[in-house]
Amino acid sequence: MSDLPERLSLREVGPRDGLQNEEPVPTAGKVALIDALSATGIGRIEAVSFVHPRAIPQMADAGEVWGAVAPAAGVRYSALVPNLRGAERALDAGFAELEVVVSASDTHNRRNLNRSTEESLDDLAAVVDLAHDRAASCQVIVSTAWGCPYEGDVPVERVLSVAGAALRHGADSLSYGDTTGMATPSRVTRLVGETRSAYPDVALNLHFHNTRGTGLANVLAALQLGVADFDASVGGLGGCPYAPGATGNIATEELVHMVEDMGVTTGVDLEAMIDVARQAERLVGRTLPSQVLRAGPRTRTVTATPIREV
Repeated sequence: MSDLPERLSLREVGPRDGLQNEEPVPTAGKVALIDALSATGIGRIEAVSFVHPRAIPQMADAGEVWGAVAPAAGVRYSALVPNLRGAERALDAGFAELEVVVSASDTHNRRNLNRSTEESLDDLAAVVDLAHDRAASCQVIVSTAWGCPYEGDVPVERVLSVAGAALRHGADSLSYGDTTGMATPSRVTRLVGETRSAYPDVALNLHFHNTRGTGLANVLAALQLGVADFDASVGGLGGCPYAPGATGNIATEELVHMVEDMGVTTGVDLEAMIDVARQAERLVGRTLPSQVLRAGPRTRTVTATPIREV
């Protein structure tokens, strides 16, 4: 495993991608979750999204949440935006890092953003230009990169075409989203490999869901290709309101547990992240899917009960 990256950059997406798929939780609970995550050693947190409240009511209080968060030194915070109006709101709120999403699948893009993929790409340049004018960065997330619940498999060529358009419009980096948990290691290898061939200098982030149990295997496949930037969600929170069955991002504590044991540094305090996963579980009022949350790290031991002599 000596060819793996020495260190990962992790973006915690639970406060946004996680909570947008739950019943609405109180603003104070969201703020407490972000503040707790900020103390775990995680370097980046996707805090909120500035979408229309009718589309995703769980994010209706984005401005209030961000206004109450206590930003921690050394942590970078970002916001997801769907369009120019969302970007304006995020920048006005003080964010210096934006993510804008466009689906490789036209059907999913229409369900998610009420427009075609091409229409979203046409609007993208204005969003990127606004971010740059305000000294902010803008990452383009290409969702349904490994498949769509409505269209099925999405051709690699289609994903590369959307990614190329985003880069031509000035995107600072790319993220590929496995919105429906349809990725497998061989498919990850192909898409990442072809992206590296087509755009060798682009900064690439990967966002996997564990819907079909392949999330960490997909991470390993990407690690072996040198990818060192991943999203994860505390406790395995998450999904997609417009992708039926797309429950659960890979859990941050599970990703940290795996790669740290492989000698890849994350900077995250695993026990602290497990504690925050418990907090997230209480916040949403249901059992979260993380197995490391249930069992603890492999190094955790229990006291043996003395054997009674008979």
